[in-house]
Amino acid sequence: MDPHLEEMLKMDEDARVAYLKAFTRLACADGTFDENEKQFIRNLARTYQISEKKVPEILASQSDEEILKEITKIDSRRVALQLIKELCILAHADDVLTDEETLFIGRVGQALGIELDKIEQISNWVIDKIILAEEAKIIFEEIEK
Repeated sequence: MDPHLEEMLKMDEDARVAYLKAFTRLACADGTFDENEKQFIRNLARTYQISEKKVPEILASQSDEEILKEITKIDSRRVALQLIKELCILAHADDVLTDEETLFIGRVGQALGIELDKIEQISNWVIDKIILAEEAKIIFEEIEK
């Protein structure tokens, strides 16, 4: 089993729900929350063994303050670091990192007790990974024509 999934499943359902609520909030940061984003979060809810009746709660819009309070239920540093990584990946998915996304990720990290330099380190790693993936497409001539 994937070590991240194993760690996630050790947490209670409320903590797993809070994790996905942070995803929903970031997905809504650009002013749209399309069906593909919703389906992605539904699939994660299934993977994280969250009951179907909790999904509407996860997909409902909430304020930053409500989410920041809820994510403190995440008591695993490993899961907290993974959340920051996945939020950074999600924020970069559309190739536009907004100030609102950056601020939210920073606030999530602080709420989870993650140092700002660690958040920056994770963000830089995600950017480097994206750049390497793009370079690989060029090197291995995988450019779409």
